Amino acid sequence: AEPLLARIKADRTVVVSPVFDKVHYDDLHLEPYISFSHGFDWELWCMYESFSPDWIKTGDESQPGKSPSVMGIFAADRAFLGEIGGLDGGMSVYGGENVELGIRVWLCGGSVEVVPCSRIAHIERAHKPYAPDLNLSMRRNALRVADIWLDEYKKNVLIAWNLPLQGHGIDTGDVSERRKLREKLKCKPFSWYIDNVYPSLERLDNILGYGVLQNTLLKKYCADQGVVPGSIPVLYECHFQQPQLCYYTTDSEIIIGGIKSHNYNNNRCLVDPGSGSVPNLQDCKMAQLNHLHMHWDFRQGQAIRNKATNRCLEVAQGETADYQLIIQQCSGQSWTIQHLVKNF
Repeated sequence: AEPLLARIKADRTVVVSPVFDKVHYDDLHLEPYISFSHGFDWELWCMYESFSPDWIKTGDESQPGKSPSVMGIFAADRAFLGEIGGLDGGMSVYGGENVELGIRVWLCGGSVEVVPCSRIAHIERAHKPYAPDLNLSMRRNALRVADIWLDEYKKNVLIAWNLPLQGHGIDTGDVSERRKLREKLKCKPFSWYIDNVYPSLERLDNILGYGVLQNTLLKKYCADQGVVPGSIPVLYECHFQQPQLCYYTTDSEIIIGGIKSHNYNNNRCLVDPGSGSVPNLQDCKMAQLNHLHMHWDFRQGQAIRNKATNRCLEVAQGETADYQLIIQQCSGQSWTIQHLVKNF
């Protein structure tokens, strides 16, 4: 505990976290973890990330490192924690409260650090007994955090959970007191947090439409990333899960199979190979670097036409009588994407 207390004594506004080592629940053997900062994705699930380049440059792995968020175990000055509102009592069951605290600390005058010289061994259970599906409470809590703290970036949480920007119908509880707290503390806007604390978080400001992509001829079926590893998208009965989540961007790219929350990760873009009829999915950054045919004209309810080849993404019966995705000369087929950020 001493390394944590030393940091708090030096700065009462810092919230500190130890490094967690894992104790396996079945045989209690210890698995040491290396030091990481604590981040999150746009669903607000917490995750481990490398420390900043500045921390790495010090060459001293014992030094505390700045962290965008808190993984769950932390120490703080009691008075400071009370001043900024403690924990949000409006959160439900499980998930998001640690991310909410980390964001609030940074926005409202404090900072978060991971202290490598402090370690805690943590027994990870085989399952969490208090909810059969943690996604439900996690989603609800993430929307609550977005509503209070994320300003215009609230839409990114909705995009990540594949919910409409308006009228999602999920009750996030009364947020009026937390909004009053934010105003009273004169907390910074979330854009400051992205610029200064978490610049690797993708802004997702180029998305025009998102969700499942359906051909109007076969509304029971959706574009799907197909087998992974693999690079051939398929047509599959709609289940609305991550393999079928698609995104159309202002760069005329169609991303299939979910979208990454961080700019150090890569998405996969739909590509017309230029010959044959089989569409491809390629790393978007590599596709751009290699000048592949990755840009598509698309208007909601109309054809998806490749700008370079003038061919269209369409559906046709395969040899087994099942329908499949193909690229061919345009025959007038049309597509819709589930949710719109703006009309296009």
